Order: sequence, then structure tokens, then C-alpha cells
Amino acid sequence: MMKKYFLSPIPLLLFGLLTFCTDSDRISKPGNEIAEQRLVPVAPGYSATSVNTVIFRKNSLFTHGPHQYIAFYDSVGSVVLGKRTIGSNDWDLQTTPFTGNVLDAHNSISITVDGEGYLHMAWDHHNNPLNYARSEEPGSLNLSEKMLPGSLAAGHSVTYPEFYRMPNGDLLFMYRHGRSGDGAQVLHHYDVKSQTWSLLHEQLIDGLGDVNPYWQTTVDDQGTLHISWNWRRHGGVESNHDLAYARSRDGGRTWEKSNGEIYDLPITPATAEIALRIPENSSMMNQTSMAADSEGRPYIVNYWRPEGSRVPQYHLVFHDGKAWNVSIVGELTHEFELVGRGTMAPPISRPQIAVDTSGEKDKAYVLFRAEERGGKVSVAVNHDLATGEWIIHDLTDTPVLAWEPTFDTELWQRDKILHLFVQKTAQRDHERPGELEPQMVYVLEWEP
Repeated sequence: MMKKYFLSPIPLLLFGLLTFCTDSDRISKPGNEIAEQRLVPVAPGYSATSVNTVIFRKNSLFTHGPHQYIAFYDSVGSVVLGKRTIGSNDWDLQTTPFTGNVLDAHNSISITVDGEGYLHMAWDHHNNPLNYARSEEPGSLNLSEKMLPGSLAAGHSVTYPEFYRMPNGDLLFMYRHGRSGDGAQVLHHYDVKSQTWSLLHEQLIDGLGDVNPYWQTTVDDQGTLHISWNWRRHGGVESNHDLAYARSRDGGRTWEKSNGEIYDLPITPATAEIALRIPENSSMMNQTSMAADSEGRPYIVNYWRPEGSRVPQYHLVFHDGKAWNVSIVGELTHEFELVGRGTMAPPISRPQIAVDTSGEKDKAYVLFRAEERGGKVSVAVNHDLATGEWIIHDLTDTPVLAWEPTFDTELWQRDKILHLFVQKTAQRDHERPGELEPQMVYVLEWEP
């Protein structure tokens, strides 16, 4: 019988230290074996919910120059910041005076570093006023008091705050204003030279009271900003539907469709370019994940049940320069259905995608966790995006429970090295914590 994920908890067993696995399952023909990887321990962090490991953290890790930064909640919900030299096992850790409601997995921490080296952080958000701070000096872990500079999020109800750094060192800051089923996406710009924030769009994408968007964004090699999202009609996850798309070639000021047609803002359900129609009640999870190839063509991953199937599958939706296409990444076998409100504990994570455009052929890496593979950190690899052939590897040989993938996007874009934030975390449906003691936070380093 198909399992409905209302109140059914994931297994909440205690496990030992994470270890590596180099076995692989080939979905199609054989390809290259997996490269070596290593786990770098950081410190124990809060683990009774997935607040440290939700997929919409932009970012959990961030590289600036030779240094990498990390953020997470400790065992009592205090925000911890860390810094190390890339390649080192030694972390400089600092517990900040800031705390978050770790019982609600929405309330994650997002960080970035601007072009001058200042660290920016937003934390503890689920329909509440902005919590934002910036480092006192470039390269420092010492933060200012909580700030509300200029018009930044004034009077807004903030959820899903995300930072994106542009090629010139400026920042973009996105979040939802409103609530599930009735919200708009807001976009701010940070000028690194003047150190000031300004509002670009108070309603970049607006569901007009009928739906709200759940998005993810990427910046390609040319500096084009790509955004994709699914719509949600009300608070229940079963109302998620459709995949939509937009891009900006001028730092988020103007937006267009894949054919170059300029959007009138805000983008609404009636005007949005639909990359793929997906009906409600398809067990589609919130948020998408995005990347773009060497020609600026977008790639979107998410999961849902294909029509006529009872098994949700990971899908890649991509634009080939002429039209949108869709393909399945691997083939899962676990039947389940998503129904209800709040953070869920399904048997698979939401996926992340990274695209490598540095070689003769564009490669893709889809990161995920699936209970049917033992709940490990897994990656599906496509060595040539012109084909649909995927090879799946496990990067650990022990489970990570409710973990979802986030990685250092700046390091990936610069060096094509994947550093993942990894921690075993528990989660029960509808924001209920599991019974899991604080677990070690790791950085999993892998150079494909």
C-alpha cells in the first residue's frame, strides 16, 4: 500500500560516525569510477530537526578567496560561525549572541560573503521580521548587532531568505513576504562599494493572493540570473504544481522568458513561462534547484510522481535552446504520497544540481538522499548532458536521516570542487522534532 506522509516519522536511530562508500550503481552503461572524497569534522550541532540541513539554505558554506565559511545551530540553538583555510582541518569557530527557534526547520541560517570580504547572515525566519547582521570587518566572524539597514525588509514577514553573489561582488537578497499559499517574492540589491542595500522589487513574483512561489536561483558563467519555481495554492503540500522560469541579464532589474520576451512585473500565474505542467496531488515538494550550462541554458531538478505512477521520481527539466524537455534521473521504487502542512519527513530528500561546463562536454551532478539506498549521501552523475545516461554513487556508507543537500556554490563555480554540508538530522512531520542527540557537522569534500 502506498504510504502517505502525514504523521509518519522517519526511523530515528542513533548511528556512529559517517564513513565513506565508493560503490556505485550504474543506471545505464559504465562510466568513470568515483573520485576520492573526505569528511572534515567541524563541531556538534543541533540535530533533533532538519533546521541545519534543509535544502533552501543559501548558503550553508561559502568560499571567499582562500577561506571557507560555515554556519549552523549548536545544541541549544545558538548560531555558530566558522572559518578555515581551504584544505585545512582546523576551524576557527565562534558562537554568536544570536539564537533561533530550532524546533521549526524553516528557521535555517543563510550566509554569504560580498566582494570586499564582509560576511552577511540571515537566520531564524518563518513569517517573522528580518533577522540580519554583517561582520564588523572583512574576513571577521564578529558580527554587528541585528540590523535593518535602509529599506531592507521593512515591515515584511520573512521566510526563505537567500543570498546570491554577483560576479562584481554585489549581493542579491531574496525572501518570501507573506505566507504559504499567499505570498510574493521580494528582491533587494547590495552595492558593495557604498555598502548599502536597495529594494529592486517588492513583488518580483506574486501569486496575487491565490498561490505563492517556491523558488531557487543560480548565476551562470556570464552573470545571467536564472530563477525557477513551483506554485502552491494553499498551505498543504499536495497543492504544489507546475514549474515556471525567468531570467535576468542585468542583475535582477529586468526579467525575461527563455525566448527573450520581457516580463511585465510582477510575474503572476497568468504571465509566468511554464517550463512544465505538473498537476496538483503529484507529491511534488516545495522548491526547485537550478544550474545553467556553458551556453546559459537552464537546468531544473525536483521530484514528483509521473502521471500514471505511484512512485515519485527525480526529474531534470532543461531547455535545449529551442524548447523545454524533461527526463527522469535514475529510477526510484519507493511509493509514497505527500499530504498536509509544515515540514515533512519523506523517504527522499529534495535534490540539488551542479553543472560542470569547464570541459568539452557539459556534466551534471544531482545530489540527494533516498531511504531505499540506505539514506546515504548520494549523487547521480551524467558525464554528457547531451545524453540521458546517469550513474549513481553513494558518497557515505552510513545514513544521514533527514539530511538534504547544500553545497558551497562559490567554490563549485570557481574550482569545480564539491564541498557539501553534511550532518545526521532527525525530522518528524508537521515540525515535530525527533529523538536525536547533537550530531557532528561535517564538510564532505569531493572533486569529481
